[in-house]
Amino acid sequence: MTESPLSNLGFEAEADPAGVAVRPAHFETLNGSGSAAGQTASIDLLMDVPLRVTVELGRTRMSVRQVLELQSGSVVELDRLAGEAVDVMVNDRLMARGEVVVVDDKFGIRITEIVAGNRRE
Repeated sequence: MTESPLSNLGFEAEADPAGVAVRPAHFETLNGSGSAAGQTASIDLLMDVPLRVTVELGRTRMSVRQVLELQSGSVVELDRLAGEAVDVMVNDRLMARGEVVVVDDKFGIRITEIVAGNRRE
């Protein structure tokens, strides 16, 4: 019998009748730690990952000429009505809808709806 290429790597293999090297598979036992380094896998590892959160009041289409004509005091008409829900986007994906509120002279968003995964844009 000729020497198998796997034997050079420390594997002991047998040749089947077709001449293909065959050996049993060996798997390491999973210890439930969740990682090779033995650290406990936890969602806590993700808690400090920064995300970009954007609130979209509405949209409009403008030509370059119209944008260049904007000045202080100009009004840009959006595609939504006043008081209509705004979109809360996380990393450019729709995650929720809410209403604009004022808290201590600052704008905020009160979440009124969490968008289901199959309805996200």
